[in-house]
Amino acid sequence: MALMRDITATYRGPGRVVGRLLAAPTNEGRALALVMGACVVLFIARWPALARQAHLQDEDLQMLLGSTLFATVFMLPLLFYVLGLVAHLLARGLGGKGTAYGARIALFWALLASSPLVLLNGLVAGFIGPGIQLTIVGILWTAVFLWFWIAGMRRVGWG
Repeated sequence: MALMRDITATYRGPGRVVGRLLAAPTNEGRALALVMGACVVLFIARWPALARQAHLQDEDLQMLLGSTLFATVFMLPLLFYVLGLVAHLLARGLGGKGTAYGARIALFWALLASSPLVLLNGLVAGFIGPGIQLTIVGILWTAVFLWFWIAGMRRVGWG
């Protein structure tokens, strides 16, 4: 339940939660668990939209799920590791004093903490489909994710 409390606390103060995560000893296994958990949630969030696509376009749902599983759970974490490194280098260039591990934790936690909105986005995509509702939820998720990530990076790089 600590994970759910931390996600809820992130909506009140994302920098504090990232600071608490970084106060624990450096553990790359924890970072990997965060990004894998976030990617599994991203995969699950795609299910309703994939079911809708399979039904409307008469495609095989299993093939869609398999390719999405490979992309989100196996390939996307690698992309997020690279993005975390780029964020670290950019923060260092702007005078930040954080570590690459801290930048990864800030990114991975922002992804995981914004997962309730990712799931809502998936439901809207599956049950309502393309439209203004999906756009609004997508913009809301993007804004919250960026808020969490920027606040986490500020905590990592500038204390």
